Amino acid sequence: MKTLKSGWIDPALFKALRWRHIGPFRGGRVIAVTGVPGEPGLFYFGAAAGGVWKTQDNGGHWTPIFDQVPDSSIGAIAVAPSNHQVIYVGTGEGALRNDITNGRGVYKSIDGGKSWTHIGLSDTGQIGELVVDPRNADIVLVAAIGHPFGPNSQRGVFRSTDGGKSWKKVLYRDENTGAADVTYDPDNPDIVYASLWQVSMRPWGDISAGPGSGLFRSQDGGRTWIELKGNGLPNGPLGRIGVSVSGADSRRVYALIEADWSDKLFGSPPIGEPDGGGLYRSDDGGEHWVRTSDDWRIRNRPLYYGKVFADPHCADTIYIVNTAVQRSTDGGKSFAPAPFPGYDHHYLWIDPADPGRIISGSDAGASVSIDEGQTWSTYDNQPLAQFYHVGADNRFPYWVYGAQQDFGNIAIASYSSEGAIGPRSWYPAGGGETGFVIPDPRNPMIIFSATAEMIGRYDKQKEQWQNISVSAAPDPWGVGAELAHRFNWWNSPLMLSPHDPDVLYAASEMVWKSADQGNNWTAISPDLTRNDKSKQQWKAIWGSYDAIVSLAESPLRKGLLWVGSDDGLINMTRDGGTHWTNVTPGGVAPWSFVSKIEPSRFNAEAAYVAIDSHRLDDWKPSGFKTADGGRTWVSIAGDLPEDAIVHAVREDPARQGLLYAATERGVFVSFDDGVHWQPLQLNLPATPIYDIMVKNDDLVVATHGRGFWILDNVTPLRQITAGAGAREAMLLAPKTAYMVGTQTFRGSTDAVGKNPPPGAAIDYVLIKRPRGEVTLDILDVHGALIRRLSSIEASKEQQAPQYVTDTVRSDKIPTEAGMNRVYWDFRTSDPEQVPEANYYGGFARGVLVPPGRYRVRLGVDGRTYERPLTLAVDPRAAGREGANAERFALQLAVLKDIDRLHKAMNELRKWRPRTADQAHVGKMSVSASKLAQLAGEMDSIDAALVKMNTNSFAQAYCFPYELEVYTPPRQQERALVDGLHQRVETALATWSSLRADTKGGMR
Repeated sequence: MKTLKSGWIDPALFKALRWRHIGPFRGGRVIAVTGVPGEPGLFYFGAAAGGVWKTQDNGGHWTPIFDQVPDSSIGAIAVAPSNHQVIYVGTGEGALRNDITNGRGVYKSIDGGKSWTHIGLSDTGQIGELVVDPRNADIVLVAAIGHPFGPNSQRGVFRSTDGGKSWKKVLYRDENTGAADVTYDPDNPDIVYASLWQVSMRPWGDISAGPGSGLFRSQDGGRTWIELKGNGLPNGPLGRIGVSVSGADSRRVYALIEADWSDKLFGSPPIGEPDGGGLYRSDDGGEHWVRTSDDWRIRNRPLYYGKVFADPHCADTIYIVNTAVQRSTDGGKSFAPAPFPGYDHHYLWIDPADPGRIISGSDAGASVSIDEGQTWSTYDNQPLAQFYHVGADNRFPYWVYGAQQDFGNIAIASYSSEGAIGPRSWYPAGGGETGFVIPDPRNPMIIFSATAEMIGRYDKQKEQWQNISVSAAPDPWGVGAELAHRFNWWNSPLMLSPHDPDVLYAASEMVWKSADQGNNWTAISPDLTRNDKSKQQWKAIWGSYDAIVSLAESPLRKGLLWVGSDDGLINMTRDGGTHWTNVTPGGVAPWSFVSKIEPSRFNAEAAYVAIDSHRLDDWKPSGFKTADGGRTWVSIAGDLPEDAIVHAVREDPARQGLLYAATERGVFVSFDDGVHWQPLQLNLPATPIYDIMVKNDDLVVATHGRGFWILDNVTPLRQITAGAGAREAMLLAPKTAYMVGTQTFRGSTDAVGKNPPPGAAIDYVLIKRPRGEVTLDILDVHGALIRRLSSIEASKEQQAPQYVTDTVRSDKIPTEAGMNRVYWDFRTSDPEQVPEANYYGGFARGVLVPPGRYRVRLGVDGRTYERPLTLAVDPRAAGREGANAERFALQLAVLKDIDRLHKAMNELRKWRPRTADQAHVGKMSVSASKLAQLAGEMDSIDAALVKMNTNSFAQAYCFPYELEVYTPPRQQERALVDGLHQRVETALATWSSLRADTKGGMR
C-alpha cells in the first residue's frame, strides 16, 4: 500500500486526467543554441522557460528532449566535441529581466538527450555560459551569474574534470559577483577567457557594471586565472563582458564591454559622453586592447544582451547579438544589420567546419540556415509562448485569450472543427505583449487589453482599434517619479465588472472606473501604494514602480473591490471606492509583488491572494486567505515546494475548498482550502505557470514558456474524497457531453494544438485490477442496451489504416488501479463486419444516437454501478432536436439492414466454397450458379449501403456518413433508404430459399 503525504488524496484517483496543448505555435524566447560539427541536420536550442529541443532536419521539425527534467529555463547548451552523445545543459537563463525563471544547476546526457542526470551546482541561479574541453568530454567550465536579485556564494566560474561528479570554484570575486561568459581558445584549449560581472537587480531597478566586474585569462585550462587590466581596457567598472576568440586567428580576441552603461531608458542611445564601453579588440591574445566601436546598437540593454561571436572562418568578421544581429567585416570598426530572422537576439552558432551551417536564437525562436544565412527555417513550429494572464469568452466552444511576450496578444480556439488547432484557429486580439486581454462576455468580438497605461478596445468584426487609455497621451517611457500616473508595464490591471459588463476598471497607483467601456474615466481611490519616490527613479524594463498590479471585484457583492500593489500592499473597499482600508497581511514582506487576488464565489468576505517575492531574492511560496474581509489572514502556502513561487490561486466554482495554484514549479491542487497541496502536473511539461482559470468544467493555464494548456473535464476532482480509494470501485458522475462533430486532421501534427478527445468522458475508479471482465454499458432511458464496452478485446475484423492519422478503433476499456477514463463516441454497437472489405473511413460503424438522457452501467466482479448521462446537442445547432430524432430513426433502419445483410454475406461466403466443390464433381451446379449470382447482388447492395469497394479507396464514399447531418431527412434520402431496404429484403428472402435448397441437395 502506497504511503501518502499527510492531508493528501491519493493521486491515483485522478491520474487519468490529461493536459492538452492548444498552442500557439509561433515561436518564443530562445537563449541558447548549438549545432554539431560533422552531423548535418542536427541542432539544439534552449528556451527561456521551455526546455531543450532537438532537430535532425535543419529545423523542419523540433522535438522536446528535456520534458522529464523539472527545470525549464535554459542558460547554456554544449555538446562535447569529442563525443557527440554527451550534452551539458546549464539551467537559468542569462538574459536578465524582471520575470526571469531561476535554474537549479547543470544537467548531463550521455545518450544524445534521451535521458538526463542532474550533476550539481544547484544554487547557481542563472548560468551565462558553459563550455566543454574539445579534447575531453569530462572537462567542463561553467560561468554562473548567480542569484540576480541577491547575494550568494555559488557563483563565478566552476570547473569539473570528472563529467560533473565534482566541481571546483576556480574563479570567484565575492557573493555579489558572478561570471557572465567563458570561452576556449579554439586552437589551444589550455587558454581560456572568462568575465566576471557584478550585477544587482531589485524590484524597482537594477545596477550593473559593479566594481567586481572584470576580464580574465587562464593558460592552464581554467585552473588558475589572471585579470586583464589596462593596456587599452577601460579603467572604470566594466560591467557585463562578452568575449570571443576567432577560429581563424586565435590571437584575435574580441570583448564587448558594458563599462558603466547608465542610461535608464532602454532602447535609446546613452545620454552624454560614453564611459568607455563598446567593442574592444586584441591582436595578441589579450595582452593589448583597442576600442574599435562604441556604436550604441551593439551596447544596448546589457543586462539582456551582451554576447559577441567571432566568425570561425574570418578573423575580421564578428557578430554582436542585440535587438538586431549586427555584423562587422572590418575587425569591429563598423557594423551593419545582418539578415538574421527574428528580433532581440541572444545567441548564434556557426559551424567551424562548414560556414553554411548557422543557428540563431532570439526572442522570436530558433532558426537554422544551411546556406550562410540566405534562407532560414521557420520558428512557427516552436510552442514557446510566454503568457502573463489568461482569459476566456463565452462562445461554444470557448476561445482563450492572453498576451504573449514579444508577439502581442492572441485569441485562440479551445477546439477546431478542422481536427487540430492551427493558425486558422487564432487571431491577434488588438493588444500588445503584456497585461490583460478581456473579451466582452456578451460579444467576443469586442476585446479590451492593456499594455502599461495604453488601454485599447478592439472590434474584431470591424477590425478597428480604439485608444481608451486613462490619459489622452500615454507616456510609457517616463521615469516613474516624474509621471502624472504610474502604470506597471507588464501587469497593468484591467477588469470588466462581473455585475455590469459596461463597467471597466483599470489601475495605476490608484483605481480608475469607466461606466461606458472606457470612453470616460474617473479615479475612485487615492494612491494605494507606498509611493516611495526613491524607488521611482528607474524606468527599466518593468515599468513604473509603486503601482497597482492586481484588481478584482467580488462576484457576490457589487462594489467590493480588492487591490494589490507591486510594493506589497493590499487594500479593499466595500462601497465601490468611497472608502478604502489597508488589509495587508502581516506576513507580506514590504516591496513584494501582489500577483493575483481571487474573491470567493461562496463568501463575499473571503479572498485568496498570491504573493511573489522573487525580486527580493525570496523564492519561497507565499499565499494567504481571509474569510472576514481582510481583518485576519491565514497562510495557504502549505506544503508547496520551497521554490514554487505562487503566481495565482483560483477557487473551483462548484466545490468549496477546492483550490488550484499556478506556480513557478507547475500546477498544484488543494482539496482542503489551501492547508495541503499536491501536484496536478500529470503530463504537463515543466514550465512556469503564470495564471490559471476554471472555464466551465475545464482548467486553462497560461504557461510562461509553453503556451496555453487545458485540463479537460475536471469534474472528478469535485467528486473524489479521502475515503474514495477504499471502495472496490466507483463510477463517477459524468458531465453533460456535447455532440460536436469534427474532421480527422490530415496535415502534419507536429505544429498544431490538440482538440479534446471526441465523445462522452466516462470516469471510473478501481481500487485494484479486477479478477474478471469489466464492462461499461450504455443504456437508453428505458434501460435497453445501446453499446457495450469491455476490458476483453472483442475478436473482430480490423481494416488497415489508409492515412498516418487513422487509428484502429477498439471497444476495449482499461482496468488500471486508480482512475480510468473512457470516451464513448456516441455510437451504437457496430453492425456485422465483412472480412477483407475496404470501406472509406474503416468498417461500417454504429450510428450516432440522438441527444437526450442515457445511463452508464459499470460492471466489476459481479457488482454494478450506474450513473445518468446527458448528451446535449451542439449549442450552435440548437433547435434541431426533432430533426435529430428523425435522422436517428433513419440511420437506425439503415444500420439494421447493414447488419442483416452482412450476416447473410458472411454466411454465404462460407457456403460458396462448399457448393463449388460439389459443382466440380458434377453436382449442385444450378445452386452454385444461383449462389454466385446472389453474392453479386449482395455485394451490389452493400456497395450502395456502405460504399464498399474491395479494389480501391478512390471510389469509396462511406454511407451512412452522408446521412450524419443535423437536418431532417430529405425526401430523396427516405426514398433511397426505402429502395435499398426492399433490395435487402429481396436478397435475404432469396438467400433463405437457396440455403434451404442447398442444404437439401448436400444432404
